[in-house]
Amino acid sequence: MKMRSLRIGSYLLAIAISYPIFGVCQQTTSPLQEARSLLNSGKLSESEAVLRTYLDSSQANAEAHFLLGYVYFRDKKAKESLAEYTAGAKLKRPRASDFKVIASDYVLLDAFEDADKWFSEVVSETPEDADAWYLLGRTKYNENDMAGAVKSFERALTLRPKYVEAENNLGLSWKEQNEQEKAQAAFQNAIDWQGDAQVDAQPFLNLGTLLADQGDWTKAIPYLTKADALSPHNPTIHEKLGDVYSAQQNLPKAQSEFEQAVASAPNTSALHFKLGQILRKEGLRDRAEKEFQICAKLNSGHSSGKTPNAPATDHSEPH
Repeated sequence: MKMRSLRIGSYLLAIAISYPIFGVCQQTTSPLQEARSLLNSGKLSESEAVLRTYLDSSQANAEAHFLLGYVYFRDKKAKESLAEYTAGAKLKRPRASDFKVIASDYVLLDAFEDADKWFSEVVSETPEDADAWYLLGRTKYNENDMAGAVKSFERALTLRPKYVEAENNLGLSWKEQNEQEKAQAAFQNAIDWQGDAQVDAQPFLNLGTLLADQGDWTKAIPYLTKADALSPHNPTIHEKLGDVYSAQQNLPKAQSEFEQAVASAPNTSALHFKLGQILRKEGLRDRAEKEFQICAKLNSGHSSGKTPNAPATDHSEPH
């Protein structure tokens, strides 16, 4: 399946924000309270250990299984997370918040059909949950169901006006349907809605990329430069700027951008290839040959040719 620029990390963020860590269990016991406290402090392994010990002595506790499933999800152990939710579901039906995590586990496993099923269950049970509609839209996007993605994102925006992430992803969905004007308007909205407190680089990257793809490099550069200012270690942004400068025959700037992209994503073969091409055009043949050799080595080792759309230190972007 072709993966586009909808990042897995956003599933993790949306779930972390919306999942009720406190109040997961109405009849709390000391071990569950301790596990939640550790989880809230980001101590996943310690929280897991408390829950495992508790479950070893009391297997018949659905809430403990659900909470451990959430701990595993936060640690990106999707299979282990699903196993705990399955164990808990034998004792008690999961809530909508649990189904949201279950669906996101399937996203981490690239099982988008299953994710769609459970996100659809969430919006059926809690139709006013804007985040759930947003996540369903992202899933439908990855299923290549662009009409379904648009519908879901628009529903999220109805429930939460000026929902920047939903509007940005709506723009991506329009772009995939070759609705360039609608896509451009959505990206611009996602930029404008941030006001003076701009923190999300993605709409700037997406609008800059759209303009660059249309050959409007002069207009593209300010958006891509702003994206770089907001997310300076995102290799995709540097790659796009490198592409634009290369198209303008500004080889020194293209070289600089591709070098920064390589520094942030050293195992991405395509970036080494692009840098090699620029170096060769500049007459730096020895350096160019080294980059082509690195590219060939990465390709032979089945490393990714796709540039990650996140900083290399952001482990929310696994592909």
